Amino acid sequence: MTMTLLEVSSLRTSFATRSGRLGILRDVSFAIARGETVALVGESGSGKSVTAASILRLVEAAGGRIDAGRVSFEGEDLLSLSPARLRALRGGRIGMIFQEPLSALNPVQRIGDQIAEAVRLHRPLSRRAAWGRAVELLSLVQIPAPGLRARDYPHQLSGGQRQRAMIAMALACDPALLIADEPTTALDVITQAQILSLLAELRDRLGMALLLITHDLGVVAGVADRIVVLYAGQVVEQGPVAEIFAAPAHPYTRGLLDAVRLDTLTPGTALPEIPGLVPPLDALPAGCAFAPRCGRADARCRSAAPPMPPGGARQAACFHPLPAPLPGGHAA
Repeated sequence: MTMTLLEVSSLRTSFATRSGRLGILRDVSFAIARGETVALVGESGSGKSVTAASILRLVEAAGGRIDAGRVSFEGEDLLSLSPARLRALRGGRIGMIFQEPLSALNPVQRIGDQIAEAVRLHRPLSRRAAWGRAVELLSLVQIPAPGLRARDYPHQLSGGQRQRAMIAMALACDPALLIADEPTTALDVITQAQILSLLAELRDRLGMALLLITHDLGVVAGVADRIVVLYAGQVVEQGPVAEIFAAPAHPYTRGLLDAVRLDTLTPGTALPEIPGLVPPLDALPAGCAFAPRCGRADARCRSAAPPMPPGGARQAACFHPLPAPLPGGHAA
């Protein structure tokens, strides 16, 4: 039986603004099993990074507040832990890769020293032993000449090498869960593929779970086991990768998939797009947040928010889900 490692239940997060508190996440719920890769996908502004920050309670330092919900990791509720216990888990049992490695890394400290410091925060090692562990980790993430690169400063590394160094730091204490927030942002296509391949290889080798946060469904198919689709701070669909790619139920998911399936286009036809923009979170429509952009929306969609059906491997919060194809490729 698959064991649940992380379970996020009805998570609500808000931030302080001049006009009052603004809700960012609205009842976000999903789970990750041990050794599983879950992709959290959606357009910019959908709440992906805030979800990751809420899991680790990093929103509190930026004026955020978790208003409701539960985040259970290995049986512990992260939202009720003491600051000391939470610090022990961050960088320990839970590793985090941030979007911009050049911003996340200390520009005046050598790469090896930064990784060694992360090791010593969680393990009683000497400076020499921690340095050895740092070089070992740089080798693990396939940086050439790791002993030399450990003595480099962040600006002396390429973008791909900096991202690998961030991965090494996140793996410093053998985490059970690695959260990767847009790990291929600002990298060229070849380097993106190499980083994703590395993450998949490390997941299998180390037996850890992976929460992959991305706006690009094109990077998901070969890496993730399941997908959680966010829109305007709310989960609109989730399920196994293969099933959702073959037959998305939510019109928003279909729009995201159409945007990356350019090989099916006839030359000369317009590129597919989702009309309109993600609504501002302080001006959400009364009903379904996607209704103003959805060709299937009706009066019911504009007046009431569709609930997420309970249980099941596939879930979609939609009053008019797309029909599943019958054998032979025809819609039901």
